[in-house]
Amino acid sequence: MDFELNEDQQALRAAARELLDDRSSSVQVRAVVDAPAPGGIDAKLWAAMVDQGWTAIAVPEALGGVGLGWVEVAVLLEEVGAHLAPAPILQQVIALDALADDELAAGLLAGDVVAAVAWSGRREVVTYAPVAAVVVAVDGDELIAGTVHDVVAEPAMDRTRSVGWFDPKQVADRRVLGGADAVRRHLDLGATAHAAELLGASQHMLDESVAYAKDRVQFDRPIGSFQAVKHRLADMLVDVEGMRSAVYYAAWCLAADHPDGSVAASTAKAWCSDASKRVMGSALQVHGGIGFTWEHDTHLYLKRAQLDQVAFGDATFHRTRLAALLRPKVEAGESVL
Repeated sequence: MDFELNEDQQALRAAARELLDDRSSSVQVRAVVDAPAPGGIDAKLWAAMVDQGWTAIAVPEALGGVGLGWVEVAVLLEEVGAHLAPAPILQQVIALDALADDELAAGLLAGDVVAAVAWSGRREVVTYAPVAAVVVAVDGDELIAGTVHDVVAEPAMDRTRSVGWFDPKQVADRRVLGGADAVRRHLDLGATAHAAELLGASQHMLDESVAYAKDRVQFDRPIGSFQAVKHRLADMLVDVEGMRSAVYYAAWCLAADHPDGSVAASTAKAWCSDASKRVMGSALQVHGGIGFTWEHDTHLYLKRAQLDQVAFGDATFHRTRLAALLRPKVEAGESVL
């Protein structure tokens, strides 16, 4: 079976990379990070994403969308993670999955209205909640949506995005979007989306570390020639390739409505949350002293990854969820592979 991206998906990746190379460079990301009152959104970048149809990527054509699927969403989010893009595209796509046929969809598709997404059913830190007008959240055993106001931006280590405390009780104009199945899908989408961002960030730091190891000379030799550095880079590669397999399998399962979609989503989030910690730690070690400085971008990737690692469930949560999902199969004597 061929699991490579097809030509259209590869073209989408190339176009996304070109746009983000132009609109989300290190200099442009740092302009958002260093803004006096950052909202975490680069307006020009956000407008370009909307113009390219990113918000509509997974919305059916009959509802005004592009009509692609979650593999294509993963392609975009991998590039978003690799570029630290300061725009709420992840939140917008997840919200539109639930609100595609709702009257709120028009504003979300046009990018005029920013969405936030929450999953825990209790008070939690939610990315882009301070600038969002619409929220899709879990409340008990229901998936709800509505308007939200007056979420105060909180200081955070990840300064590429705004965050704030959100409680489902804050939702006004509340509407119920579905029950247990809708809640499950919301969690699966959020887990897979954040795993895709972690993949992009980790791949970028692997590439940066390899390039630095080739250029940095110590004892008259590139440090990449030292066995200890080679081992770190090799371990980073193993982690990143594992992340890629897990993310794209989960995205395919969601696109195909596969019965193992929840298992695949939790596997991707658990693995990517843990693997990205190892990759970021190794990147710091390979870069040495320069990697710890404000001037180098390593800390921006590490801090953003730390937030993505806990968003929509950390590794421990998803391992526990996996155990619950797989236990019936084990008890029935079925294969879990």
